[in-house]
Amino acid sequence: MPEISTWKPLYRIGGIAALLAAVLFRRNLGAEVSLFTGMETVPQSVVEWYALLQSNPFIGLAFLSVFDLVNYALVGLIFLALGAASWQAHKSLALIAFASGLMGIAVSFASNHSFSMLSLSQQYATASSEAQKSALLAAGQSILVTLDPLATWPATGVYVSLLLIALAGLLFSIIMLHSNRATAIVGLLASGCDLVYCMTFAIAPTLQVVWLASGGLFYMIWHLLIARSLLKRSKE
Repeated sequence: MPEISTWKPLYRIGGIAALLAAVLFRRNLGAEVSLFTGMETVPQSVVEWYALLQSNPFIGLAFLSVFDLVNYALVGLIFLALGAASWQAHKSLALIAFASGLMGIAVSFASNHSFSMLSLSQQYATASSEAQKSALLAAGQSILVTLDPLATWPATGVYVSLLLIALAGLLFSIIMLHSNRATAIVGLLASGCDLVYCMTFAIAPTLQVVWLASGGLFYMIWHLLIARSLLKRSKE
């Protein structure tokens, strides 16, 4: 079994990742971009999306959740550090939690089509025939269907990713109940909100925003507490 000092660099990386995830990459980042840029509504049609991505790619990609890729990469480092911290006492549960989180992150990366939309917008801007433009509009429309996590029925990739990552957070929080109760409780609340959303979105669509917003707030607090815990471990 490796000495505790072997994990110190990983604890430090995980702590920094948790701090960045809490401070810089929040679930409502697209809404914040909208607030600071004065854009009150996101585009509704494919043509409007293409126009936005051409005129202001940063805002367009933010609305298309491109920063979720960065966020989930940070979450992957957090889960890796938590897995190392809990490995000695809870091998099986830590392995299940990390595997669930890793699969959720992989699904999120595979189902994020923000760069595909950017590429399509560039092709649409340079298309020379109506046939090409029609094909590009159809391709964009098929992607837009998969991009809205607040839709009446969320896209499969969005749903599976959210479910697996929430399950990982729940399991890691259960592991921490005996050693760091306050952090564990916040983690249970965060993952619990996402799990409730996953289980009830079909029967209670009006509560979707409530569950997702509450989960986002609890996750921000949880990441801050995780950062403090991991950075403290890295100095022990």
